[in-house]
This record gives sequence, structure tokens and C-alpha cells, in this order.
Amino acid sequence: METWQKLLQASITKPGDLTRRYGIDPQPLEEVAAQYPMRVNPYYLGLIKEVDDPIWRQAVPSEQEVHDSVCYADPLEEENQSPVPNLVHRYPDRALFLVCSECAMYCRFCTRKRKVGGESMLVNRDTIESGLGYLSEHVEIRDVIVSGGDPLLLSDEKLDWILTRLRAIPHIEIIRIGSRIPVVLPQRITMGLIRVLRKHQPIYLNTHFNHPDEITETSAKACTRLADAGIPLGNQTVLLRGVNDDPTVMKRLMQRLLTIRVRPYYIYQADMVQGTDHFRTSVEEGIEIIRALRGHTSGLGVPAYVIDAPGGGGKIPILPDYLQSLGTEVVLKNYLGETYTYVNVLQQLPAEEPLQRVNASTTAV
Repeated sequence: METWQKLLQASITKPGDLTRRYGIDPQPLEEVAAQYPMRVNPYYLGLIKEVDDPIWRQAVPSEQEVHDSVCYADPLEEENQSPVPNLVHRYPDRALFLVCSECAMYCRFCTRKRKVGGESMLVNRDTIESGLGYLSEHVEIRDVIVSGGDPLLLSDEKLDWILTRLRAIPHIEIIRIGSRIPVVLPQRITMGLIRVLRKHQPIYLNTHFNHPDEITETSAKACTRLADAGIPLGNQTVLLRGVNDDPTVMKRLMQRLLTIRVRPYYIYQADMVQGTDHFRTSVEEGIEIIRALRGHTSGLGVPAYVIDAPGGGGKIPILPDYLQSLGTEVVLKNYLGETYTYVNVLQQLPAEEPLQRVNASTTAV
């Protein structure tokens, strides 16, 4: 048995198992774990420095989860945009394909908190075949995001089968994988898995680092293996209260991601998912974090800040107000708050004039 499988088997799934190590009262957390499953493997547990630190908050149940009366079970309307089970078709040319119902760790802020790791999320060969059939029939879909749960928790053989079937669909050009495995169980990124992924290029992988302490020698090695295999890596960070809602922490995270060849892709405003209201920050705080990144670190390290609109509206970018006015002069404000002027285009040449000039030039030659 491989190391990653042993680690997964040794996962803590009951709050009571934390008592000996941290001296906490597990009783209030048992109700939470009964409603929202808990799983923390020894590797990720070892990153915790103290109770309620940024790693703890992501992994360990909180009483606040069952007292959330503000958020919704399915705020993004995934169920209503699923023409077949476990496939979400929201955007015209791409689809989200859920192929695994489990994760290596059950993040307490998960968008699919309502069903991942529970009996309500059924993924089997029939549902996967149904999804593959839908993708085959819809020629407008050129980009598929393989997600779950975590697809990299599947065996190499099963993942290879799914990717082979996707690659057999002529109109699918891009396969993306969404996985938190490089963060929470990097030992799973074996050379056997790398060989499977390399077979099905082009593949892009978006992972999910939320705090600089998650970037360890082990997770960096996992990302190196993926990058060396020619798999572009992006990162989707969720803005989380008590985890990364600090401009200094977020800037350090973005900079460290670049050192392990992971390109910051999105910062998400936390979704309005039932059981996660205690993680949500204000949008103003998110905008200030983007202000603290733009101009203060490389553009490579400045992701898009987006809200995945409740009701299934999709991702909407949120930007600081750098544009002050429009007209004959465009007044701009930079990252230091200084204003600059750009002279706007007042009129354009008639459409035929450039063509005449090209023809004249060609004649002269």
C-alpha cells in the first residue's frame, strides 16, 4: 500500500480523536460532524500550530456551522443547472464534471458542503457514463472541469479511464482538474499518477492553497512533479475570515505560490454556503486585499477577485476603483492613490482610409 493511502486510512473522522492531542471538549463538535462529515489526515493535521489557527479553522468542525441561518445549501444553483446527475452546465462552452464524492480532507468552508462525503452525493459508473454521454452530445462544450469531491483521490486506473473517455470526445479541447490534493495530501502526487496525467495533455490543474503555511517542502515537491510533467498549475484561494483576511498574509501566499510554479488564478469571495457564514468577510475587505497586491507585488501574483454570484449567475470580477472619469481625458488612479491622465481618442479615420493607404503602399512596392 502506498504512503498516501496509509495516511488517508489514518485520518481523523471524529472530533473526540482530537481530545488527547489538543485538550478540547469534543462534545459540542460531535453534532457538527454528524451533519457535515469530518476528515483530516495526519499530514495536514501536522500543519496545525495551535487551536483555532488558520489550518485548524479549515479542517476542524466549529459549533458555528450548525447555527448559520443566513446562507443557503446550494447558493450557486448547481442542482438546477445539472442536466444529468453530477454535471453542471452553466457556461456555453464548458461544463463541470463531478467524478468523485470524497475528499482527502473535508474543508469546513466547502461549496458542496451539503453533499460531499455524505450519502446524498452518489457517484458511480452509471452517473459517470451519463455525464460522458451528455458531453458527447453537446458539441458546444470544448472545456471540461473534472472535479468532485476530489478526482485525484480516485485510483490511477479509474482516473485514466475517465480521462481516456473524455479525450475520445472530438470537440473537447481542454481538460481541467480541480483538486486540493497537492495541498492536503501531496503524497498522492506519485510518479504513477504523473504518467496517467501526462498521457492526456493538454491538462490544466487548479489547486487550492489558502495560507502560506500550507506551502511545505512536501507540497512544493508535489507541485514540482506536476509542473515538470508539463501541467500548468493555477491556484484558487477563498477569502476566509481568520485564515487569510489579512493583506500581508495574502501577499505572502501569492508570492510563495509563484516560487513553486503555481500561478494565482482566483481569489474567491466566500460563497454563501450554509454552515460557512462565520468564514465570510465583507467585499470591501476583499477589495482592500487586491489594492494591497496590485503594484506592491508582481502582476503574476495578482489573481482576479471574483464573486460566484448566488443563483447561478457565474463568476463576476470585482475591482478596486482605479478609473476615476471618462471623456476627452481618462483620469486614472494608481496603486499609491496618485492620479494620472490619458488623452482619449476623440475620432477615428473613416473605415476606407486605412485600406486606401495599404493599397497605395502595396502599389509603391
